[in-house]
Formats: sequence, C-alpha cells, structure tokens
Amino acid sequence: MTDTPPLHVAVGGEHPYSITIGPGQLADGHALARHVRGRHVLLVSDSEVAPLYLAGVRAALLQARPDLLIGEHVLPAGEASKTLAEFGRAIEALAALGATRDACVLALGGGVVGDLSGFAAACWMRGVDCVQLPTTLLAMVDSSVGGKTAVDIAAGKNLVGAFHPPRAVIADTQVLSTLPVRELRAGLAEVVKYGALGDPEFFDWLQRHAQGLSAGDSALLAEAIARSCAHKAAIVARDPLEKGERALLNLGHTFGHAIETEQGYAAPGRDALNHGEAVAVGMVLAARLSTALDRAPAADADRLVALLQSLQLPVAIPAGLAPQALLERMRLDKKNVAGRLRLVLWRGIGKAEVVADVHDEAVLAVLAAG
Repeated sequence: MTDTPPLHVAVGGEHPYSITIGPGQLADGHALARHVRGRHVLLVSDSEVAPLYLAGVRAALLQARPDLLIGEHVLPAGEASKTLAEFGRAIEALAALGATRDACVLALGGGVVGDLSGFAAACWMRGVDCVQLPTTLLAMVDSSVGGKTAVDIAAGKNLVGAFHPPRAVIADTQVLSTLPVRELRAGLAEVVKYGALGDPEFFDWLQRHAQGLSAGDSALLAEAIARSCAHKAAIVARDPLEKGERALLNLGHTFGHAIETEQGYAAPGRDALNHGEAVAVGMVLAARLSTALDRAPAADADRLVALLQSLQLPVAIPAGLAPQALLERMRLDKKNVAGRLRLVLWRGIGKAEVVADVHDEAVLAVLAAG
C-alpha cells in the first residue's frame, strides 16, 4: 500500500459509478469488496497478468470478506482470445461457480479481459455486476470506462457485444511499472485522443509533458489518466448508448480497427500494430482526411503527428495493406448508416465531429498516401 491518496472520477447518468485511480488499489481488499453485493466472485484475467496479480487480489478480497466464494478464469493473453469461444468458457466458469443474480465478475487485465468479462457479466442471468480492474494504461483511460463490452469475429472487431456499465472501475497505477514500454506508449495514443477530440489545453499539456509520459513518470500518468477518464465520463453520462456525441470517442478508431482486422489481430511475437498503435495511425489518417476535405488546417494534422512521434508511436499505415481492402473493412463500422461511411473527423485540435456520406474516393486517396 502507499500513502499517496487516490484520485476519484464520478460517472453520472442512469447508472452512475466511480473511477478510483492511484497506487496500491489492488491490495486494498476493503476497497475491492465494497463493490461485491453477494458471495460469488469470478476473477477473470489472462496468462500474462494472472501470474503477477491474481493471487494477491484473491487474498485481499478474502481478507476483507472471508465468506466469498471465488472462482477463477484465465484466458490466453492477446486480442486473439477475444472470441465467442472464450466468452463461452467464461460463461461456463460462472455456471461452475454457481453464480447467482448478485454475483460479481472482476475483470483483472487489459482491454481484452475487460471487454470479454463485461460481456459475460452482461449475459449471465441477463446481467450481473462487473468491476473493472484495468492493468494497462489503454484500458484505464478507455475500454474500462463506459460500459461497452464485446468480442471480435472474423468480420471485424467488437461486432458482438452489449452496453453494460461497470459497478466500479479501480485503476491501480502501480501496475503500470510492470507494463512493457510498447504497451504503455500504446495507451498514450488513447490519452492523446481526448485532447485531439475536445480539449486543446489538454493537448498542449501533453505536448509539454510528452517526454515524462513516455518515460512512465507516475505523477504525470496519474494526472493523464484522471483527465482522460473525466473527459470520457462526461461524454458517456450525456450519451450512454452512443446515439450521438459519444461517437466522437471513436476518433481514429474506424481507420484503426480496419488496420487491425486486415493485418490480423496483433498477438505476442507478431510484427503487427496493437490497438493503441493502430488508433494513433487512425487519428493521423482522420486528420489528413479532414485537411483533404478542407475541414481543418494541415498545421493541426502536423502537430498531431509531431506529438505522436514524440511519444514514439507510429503515424503511417504498415506496408502491405491494400487501400481498397481497408476501405471494405471500414464499411463494417457500427457508425455507418445505410451503407454510407460516417467518420469522426475534426475541424482542428479539440474540434472533433461526425461526418456523414464521406466519399470513397477521398478515403482511398488518404489510405493510399498512408
């Protein structure tokens, strides 16, 4: 444990919950157990995170609540595990536990674990509690907040899922010290997104502190997480089911998801962009397209590229991906209406907008330029 006080962000709306950010949170059994209403807990993690933290979380919970019946489900690490088959195994784990309507699923891991766990919680007995315990920066600032849960299928990412807000999000910043540098920087892409879509002052702050953030400065990371979560929480409270404003949170994601799907989901040891890296490239493509459509100044796109490069993130499409193939992947995006592309573009830094009926030719030109 640590004496550093945690930061708190409140998510409002119809299903309010709290986000707690700070070091030592996974060791605080009472902080974890206060969100468990019944006796059944399913701890879901992956093969990389579980050896580091699962036993500690289990012990902390039992110290605070000796009456708990705790099951465990560990899936292979990587996006390739975010499947209907793994979802089915998580459901079977809940069945084996005898989980009742007041059960709680604890999602201990990155975005894959959080998305799959949340979807299992949404479906078991038509919905049980889920507490998100994100262990990557990307999950802390994005996927753990907002209640979007899903798994992937061959046609694309996150096409099967449900909206299921968590009961709480608890982000232990101490775990970021064990995060590979590449994963830390990938999470910073989602942090940049919040400045790019709606907060030019935060974008400026990121520019000033890029070196410290990239190096893993704990105080800077905690502030970046809290500010990012506050941005997302405010948008989610106003638009919980992504009927309007919440779509802005997908800045860079339509391009990024197409890259991920077309290249084959990044797995350990594979030379492919991970999610955060793909989003970084996607934001650059969205900015370049905005410039090509005379919606935004080229200078703002250049500032975005410079910031991402200072965080050592990629800014160009990987070699070997055909523009037409990427465009076809983009057609499956959930924002599209009646087969017409709807993309999140911008008017410049801090001014994102959803643009309907974007012509294929303009998109292909940007994809071809890379």
